[in-house]
Amino acid sequence: MAFFKRELGPVERFEAALKLKQAERDKLAARLALAESAFAEKRTIAEKLAVAGASTARLEKAEAQMRADEDRARTLRTELADIDEQVVSTERTLADARAQRDRETLADQIEALATSIERSVPPFGAGATALVDAIARGSTQVPEATRFATSVDAIRREVLSAADLVCWELRTLAVRTRAGNANVSAAVQAEAEVAAAPVIERQRVYTFNPLLWREGSEVKKAPAFAMVALPKALLPIALRHQHADYVNARRVQTLMHVHGSGEGKAEPATDDPLLVDLDALAAGEQSARANVA
Repeated sequence: MAFFKRELGPVERFEAALKLKQAERDKLAARLALAESAFAEKRTIAEKLAVAGASTARLEKAEAQMRADEDRARTLRTELADIDEQVVSTERTLADARAQRDRETLADQIEALATSIERSVPPFGAGATALVDAIARGSTQVPEATRFATSVDAIRREVLSAADLVCWELRTLAVRTRAGNANVSAAVQAEAEVAAAPVIERQRVYTFNPLLWREGSEVKKAPAFAMVALPKALLPIALRHQHADYVNARRVQTLMHVHGSGEGKAEPATDDPLLVDLDALAAGEQSARANVA
């Protein structure tokens, strides 16, 4: 009966290599200790012979033995220093391999979550559709039931669109996690800070043009084709003039697949001819309404 060895993963290979290096290092350290002890012994003997006035031949022999032990100890010290560097390098490589393994595990879990969401979406859509059809096929049409069916259908479309978006975001996050991109945590933290800001009420939208607005004394800018937390006071202006749209809008899904979510894009330049000043746009509308009045 044939037996096949399981192929070792990177972490197991580096762990085995580290154990071999450490064992080799221990053997060299033991040999160096013996060599240094022998050298110290030969040096003591040579010193006693010199003090006792031994013959030249005996002194030369003692010196030769002492130099031989000293050279052996020096060679072993060099070899030990080399093996120490190899141990440190292997430990560093092993740490990198373990970190990559952890990233792979986390990425697999994120992708599994996206797959689970995708599998749950069709039953949800089918259930919502069946509910709407049941009301529509009813022998009696009641306004309350009709409004309820309309609301359910709107929620169904919104959930399907949001599920598509979140699955795309999860898979993007999984790819970046595998690559060890440190900007993931920074981006998540930045989004959390924006969401937690208590002063300005915001809405996540997707931009079609580079935008500019002001928050107090601070000037904010956002590039085109990017998700941004826009102050809700400026949201109607951006939507009305087609400079942005809700993240769950169908056209936004297509644009995100083409251009991405805009993460990492640089802010537009102040002299960008396409830059839209939302505050100026709002002020212009107010002035026009005042003139009409």
